[in-house]
Amino acid sequence: MKIVFFGDSITDMVRYRDNDAQGRPWGLGAGYVFLVSTKLMSEQYGKYTVVNRGNSGNRIVDLYARIKGDVWNENPDVLSILIGINDVLRDLEENPNGVDIGRWEKVYRMMIEDTKKAVPNIKIMICEPFVLRGTATEHDGKFEHFEQVREYAKLAKRLAEEYDLAFVPLQEKFDEMAKKYGGEHFLYDGVHPDLAGANLIAEEWIKVFKTQVEG
Repeated sequence: MKIVFFGDSITDMVRYRDNDAQGRPWGLGAGYVFLVSTKLMSEQYGKYTVVNRGNSGNRIVDLYARIKGDVWNENPDVLSILIGINDVLRDLEENPNGVDIGRWEKVYRMMIEDTKKAVPNIKIMICEPFVLRGTATEHDGKFEHFEQVREYAKLAKRLAEEYDLAFVPLQEKFDEMAKKYGGEHFLYDGVHPDLAGANLIAEEWIKVFKTQVEG
């Protein structure tokens, strides 16, 4: 079973991109994709092939632009998508280049529908985008802007329900852990997972994969 993880820096996590990296630990990055892979491999070695196609800084339009080369050409059994934070973050740049929620929905729909046509038997998992208060999100009073991510998260869930796709809920779990232990232990800057945050994502992903996708 081949699983492709598609997303931004949260998925990327400094993965190596050379030709020898695929299927090797250094090709999986230092985040939740690596942890998911180790959990799956510990169950049955050789059953799963895990491919990391996260690119730091990506918005949903960037995913759509590269989906043929990075996903369809891999012909995966499962596609896992985690995207949303940069669509909000990039509107804070000097030359704003975020993706508003209306356009985000249109592109996400195209990505789902076109992928189903290109890889007819594929199973798609949509991971909920998330955000916490942290050094990247609170600086200069920006957190009110970042709270828009929660609206993108609601839309991601609605799209999963509409297309009958697996949905991995994450924001509520991050909120719970932040209240209990402090958000900096899970998302070190409010955006990027530390080891505990990566493990949280991996555990929630595995739950959904085992109950809704792998069957």
